[in-house]
Amino acid sequence: MAKYILFDTETTGNGIDDRIIQIGGIVVHDKNNMEIFDELCSTNIPISIEAMAVHHITPEQLIGKPPFIKSNFLNTLQKYNEPGNFLIAHNINFDLDMLKREGFENKYTLIDTLRCAKHLLSKQNSHALQYLRYSLGLYKNEEEESSKIGISIKAHDAIGDVLVMKLLLSNLVEQTKIQFGNVDIMSTLAKLTTTPVLLSIFKFGKYKDRAIEDIAREDLKYIEWMRKNLELDEDMRYTLDYYLR
Repeated sequence: MAKYILFDTETTGNGIDDRIIQIGGIVVHDKNNMEIFDELCSTNIPISIEAMAVHHITPEQLIGKPPFIKSNFLNTLQKYNEPGNFLIAHNINFDLDMLKREGFENKYTLIDTLRCAKHLLSKQNSHALQYLRYSLGLYKNEEEESSKIGISIKAHDAIGDVLVMKLLLSNLVEQTKIQFGNVDIMSTLAKLTTTPVLLSIFKFGKYKDRAIEDIAREDLKYIEWMRKNLELDEDMRYTLDYYLR
């Protein structure tokens, strides 16, 4: 039976040298059998003030903690590392990159709940995890779910975010059934993870809240400028390239 590993990291920052200082994970063997991981990890990289302001983890909390490479989570992650199992995160490329810095070489089938939410919940104003937590009413089920598996919810806390992500994944599974019918649900989510999203609305900039298709007709030079000069995520690059073609 396939294993489903949902995880989230908190880190020293977002730079190329930053490292994992907290890992939260849920390994789902079946609906009645789950392993929970909530570990702090030491590192030689200083925690940036900007990162501390988000996750509230201080250097003092990491004193005496083992490095991530010696964490129980990494040991379990390696144990099930094969394509028949699923590794799941919200904006998975960020977290996977952090794992790679610790020497992890991925063989799992990946599911990115952020990319899947963009496909399946396209009318949402934002697809950030905490936004979806409230816009979809996931918070209403948190207490029941957290008491069932024995963890607590805090925003920007690795294990708390994993629990919210678990609730989001259930929502995405239901949306997949509605929108795609009788399909292999997890394989469909894995395919959506690798499929760029054609975005419809600008969420920032000069034409915020305007339809991208309209701007491509009205002001193509702006589209060209954005593509050339701004650091954009994969979906926005894909969308601009679509209209530039």
